[in-house]
Amino acid sequence: MRTRLTAIAAALALSAQQPEPELKLSVTTNLVIVNVSVQDRDGKPIAGLKATDFQILEDGKPQNIAVFEYQRLETEAAPAPALAASPATPKPDISPSSPGQIRYKDRRLMVLYFDFSGMPQPDQIRAQEAALRFIDHQMSASDLVSIMSFSNKLQVLQDFTENREQLRTVIAGFRIGETSELAAEATTGNEEEGEETGAAFEADETEFSIFNTDRKLGALETATKMLASLPEKKALVYFSSGVGKTGVENHSQLRSTINAAVRSNVAFYPVDAQGLMASAPAGDASQGSPRGTSIFTGQAQRSRGERRQNQQETLFTLAEDTGGKALLDNNDLSVGIRQAQTDIASYYILGYYSTNPAEDGKYRRLKVNLPSQPRAKLDFRSGYFAPKQFKDFNSSDRERQLEEALALGDPITDMTLALEVNHFRMGKDRYFVPVAVKLPGSQIGLAGKSDEARLDFIGQIRNAQNKVAGTVRDHIKVELKGENAAQLRSRNLQYDTGFTLPPGDYTIKFLARENASGRIGTFETRFTIPDLNTASDWLQISSVVWANERVPLNSAIGAAEKDKKAIAMHPLIQDGQKLIPSITRVYRKNHNLHVYFEVYDPGATAERKDPSVMASLLFFRDGRKVFETQPVRVHQTAARRGQTVPVQLRAPLASLDPGRYTCQLNVVDELGKKFTFSRAPVVLVASAGQ
Repeated sequence: MRTRLTAIAAALALSAQQPEPELKLSVTTNLVIVNVSVQDRDGKPIAGLKATDFQILEDGKPQNIAVFEYQRLETEAAPAPALAASPATPKPDISPSSPGQIRYKDRRLMVLYFDFSGMPQPDQIRAQEAALRFIDHQMSASDLVSIMSFSNKLQVLQDFTENREQLRTVIAGFRIGETSELAAEATTGNEEEGEETGAAFEADETEFSIFNTDRKLGALETATKMLASLPEKKALVYFSSGVGKTGVENHSQLRSTINAAVRSNVAFYPVDAQGLMASAPAGDASQGSPRGTSIFTGQAQRSRGERRQNQQETLFTLAEDTGGKALLDNNDLSVGIRQAQTDIASYYILGYYSTNPAEDGKYRRLKVNLPSQPRAKLDFRSGYFAPKQFKDFNSSDRERQLEEALALGDPITDMTLALEVNHFRMGKDRYFVPVAVKLPGSQIGLAGKSDEARLDFIGQIRNAQNKVAGTVRDHIKVELKGENAAQLRSRNLQYDTGFTLPPGDYTIKFLARENASGRIGTFETRFTIPDLNTASDWLQISSVVWANERVPLNSAIGAAEKDKKAIAMHPLIQDGQKLIPSITRVYRKNHNLHVYFEVYDPGATAERKDPSVMASLLFFRDGRKVFETQPVRVHQTAARRGQTVPVQLRAPLASLDPGRYTCQLNVVDELGKKFTFSRAPVVLVASAGQ
């Protein structure tokens, strides 16, 4: 769970850095992947072709093929393997591929997507049974299947796998009949067509229906974006009870979903889980009789039929515009999965680097020829949208860029980032994890002619099971006026946020983007939150925060919300001052070294209940101790956090020579007879002007 804790979202660090001349080498490439199915006159795949047999034209101009791969896929069902004694743990989230990487050789990629929002219990049972039937009896040796579901949010339940027992465990584990936060079906607002419930008034829920439909289509769009990095063909089998529309209100989201699927090379195969229906004129026993005279005039039956056709029309549009097929009015839902399996036969993966370097976002038409086989039937996508320059991005483009960058396995290093993660115990199994990120001001551009920098931050924490444990998404405007704006190139900007997590091993991936040029920086690292409630021979303490300044909360140069309750519990905020971690451990001689940490469960005696914790700092250089601070003793616990002793130390640095040091913190619990120590490398530089 992410916790927003600070009124200072960005702070201007006092440590100056010397501006370095920029050496910029820009190489722009646009790798375009085209999947081509080649069949003879009998509809059988043609194998054995070479890259030289193909000709690719982009807007009529020939392109050189740089990536060539043949995917040989089986369609016959493979015998089910013997049941495993204990199936492997399902792996959530889709593993991305690097550009040009063929991760799944000779594999058919299929996603079983279950839209449980608005799907009644009988339809859920039919969809589940159809998926299990396919897994048990129709899955071929070439098939890799992923599982997604949507109720109130999109969930990836299983990455692509051939493990049938693992897939079966996930599908069999669906909670059939569980209610959704989305309405199953909105009323039309017509008194003659509504259900008779005895109420004097029923609200018109048309607007809520629009919201629900956009949520469904938006989740589909997000699913296709997760698959975008995989160059192979993908089939998404979409189980639902129809997607209703209310006119043209949902048209924009529908087109956006279809365009995202085309760009990601995903074909939709919608399956109407309602199957073939023959409804009575007055409806079935699951609903009340219609109000008014509509049952006698036939209006109620016509309205139900039109609503049913409207829902199926959306499914048909999703399939037709992405190259898939919709299964409607069929009670054997596994036929829809089998159709997707049959359509993705053996095919060729062709890739080329476009000779058109323009990043204008325009549509480019593709044409693939096979001169050596003029009678062969070729199936490929008709075009793609070119990339855009960052200055031409709209809000959707900018958000998609961050999401795609976060999903990439390779880091982006257009902008340098430094990151520090600390932890403080807040409860028995609850730890506050502050995250501080530092960015060099020399790499941050100002927006237009104004003295303002605009920054986007997105981060994700995953636990040892690779499940998302916390996320952060922020947009910060940093107002730089007068001297701050003039000194930006020789200063640093620091952003912080926080999470609440249990003990365990984690990985954090953090991205920052400045919105003048669109440069992105990535930082990824692993960290561990120890369980500080366990017995230990050593004194249990939190992370040690090494800092060089405290700043007033009201001096923030970045706009962020202020949560008074969260600020009161923030261990680095005291008396309206916030301790800024020194991520790079670089200090000037005119600075003070600030150290903060917490001691947990200090000892006590029958004669003395108050704790007694002593701490001091030692500086070592070339193996010799060169400086030691006076010991500090603390006898008070933190307010509202019993058994926690906060400790602060400060060391003046003016008497030390510039250079590299090892700073050691010694901590002794005088009553509990325990001690511990912590070390950190620090660099001391001359003060400005010296």
